[in-house]
Amino acid sequence: MTGKQIALQCGLSLPAFRIYLRRHHRSLMLRRNGLEVNADATNGILLRKKSGQTPAAYRKYKQAIDACDDLSYIQYNVSQIARLFGLDGVALGNQLKLHYPEIIERREKARTRLGLKDNFARGAKPESVEIYARAVEMLRSTDKNLPTIAEECGVSLAGLSQYLRFYHKDLVDWKNRRQESAAGCRQWGEMSGNNRLTEPSHEIREKYSEALILYRETSFTIREITDRTDVPIGGFRSYLRKWHRDLMLERRGGKPATDYDKCRLDLSGSKRYLKSTAAKYAPAIESLRANPRPIMRVAAELGIPPESLRQYLHMHEPELVAAVKVARQRAKSND
Repeated sequence: MTGKQIALQCGLSLPAFRIYLRRHHRSLMLRRNGLEVNADATNGILLRKKSGQTPAAYRKYKQAIDACDDLSYIQYNVSQIARLFGLDGVALGNQLKLHYPEIIERREKARTRLGLKDNFARGAKPESVEIYARAVEMLRSTDKNLPTIAEECGVSLAGLSQYLRFYHKDLVDWKNRRQESAAGCRQWGEMSGNNRLTEPSHEIREKYSEALILYRETSFTIREITDRTDVPIGGFRSYLRKWHRDLMLERRGGKPATDYDKCRLDLSGSKRYLKSTAAKYAPAIESLRANPRPIMRVAAELGIPPESLRQYLHMHEPELVAAVKVARQRAKSND
């Protein structure tokens, strides 16, 4: 019985049953697929590669594929060979195109040499080439993934995927190599290992767009912003930390380098304080920079509690505090 039949008979969810087997009975799953391994050494063994023919398909089509490459069957076409082995002709042809294209080439040359050529056109149909031309060019010249390209070009995703595997294998292999080399990449706008651009989705951008404007242009706290825009505070904080670390750094009074990466910007060395608090003490800081004098006098002039101003300056403006001390010592020496 197949896994699907077992799940139906036992009233189980097929995906859940498959996950359970992979996690807890991997040796049984491997044995069922013809791989006898030690139960303690199954974690590193894969049933198949990321791409290529599955073991089940290999066993199913092996005899028919060998027959296609055998001169004793040269008088038969692929569909006839498939019927001889109880297989579907289209399915066998697809297996040959995907995994054994060299057999097709040898077979066509041999049939032509023996006068058995059927004069049927091989390769991509002209109408298919025309339909998928724009999609192929987009795949070659952009970093967009297949679902996005298929949607923008108005073509079937399954059809485009099969067309590429049949007639543009070099392009598919090149894309796969790029995808593997990009594994772990989190640079904004670059392709990541899952074949997606490293950027927030359109839905996420729309969700937090208003909150992001307030975060960038006002001194409201994050809680005030989320209350005004009715978005979850945890989600907005996560969105900022993941996609807009540059704005977080600017709020902390820092400036990112010119060649910074939004996703990897280091915030550990930046000071953490509220933008509203910085705006509150900004006039006092400017006044002290222009004319260093006792902090208590500046606080009295601006109506700020002197202890809170002093604490803020010691925490965030130690250079200015040192300049005030130097000015005070000079004033004493002059006296």
